[in-house]
Amino acid sequence: MVRLDVITTRGGDSGETSLGDGTRVRKDHARIEVLGALDEANAAIGLLRLYDTGPHDAALARIQNDLFDLGADLCVPLEEGGRERLRVTAAQCARLDAEIEAMNGALPPLTSFVLPGGTAAGAHAHLARTLARRAERAVVTLAAEEAVNPEAVRYLNRLSDHLFVLSRAVNAGRDVLWVPGASR
Repeated sequence: MVRLDVITTRGGDSGETSLGDGTRVRKDHARIEVLGALDEANAAIGLLRLYDTGPHDAALARIQNDLFDLGADLCVPLEEGGRERLRVTAAQCARLDAEIEAMNGALPPLTSFVLPGGTAAGAHAHLARTLARRAERAVVTLAAEEAVNPEAVRYLNRLSDHLFVLSRAVNAGRDVLWVPGASR
């Protein structure tokens, strides 16, 4: 259970913050960049939920919770023989795979790349997708420096695919397709 009685601690006024294990790091540390990118993606999904209140809302709510799980996972460095921590699992990735397959099965095949837009919900899904990709890149950068849960990258890769297919589903045939060279 999380309990936050004090929000303003002034602990970050010097440009540092604490990780989940209490370690102090600079606010521009790769791990903090990851957490910020996850927060951005989660906020974009929150906006998407304002425009897509239909059958996808439960999945989006679950994904928002997963992103907090992922933040909890990545705010604590992996350690050998340490106490058990909350980590994103293969089952969460598998759930995204199943949801992608179900949504995509109802869609016509693509004949071109899709431009972000279509409907308000579709545009917000594309924005959330791009922010999930940013978070994925940030995790890959962190993983080049420190050990991270491999499911973290897998989850974010799958999430961006999920949000792409969701954008097509909520656009319901109103995708904006790329026309190569149309503006020449």
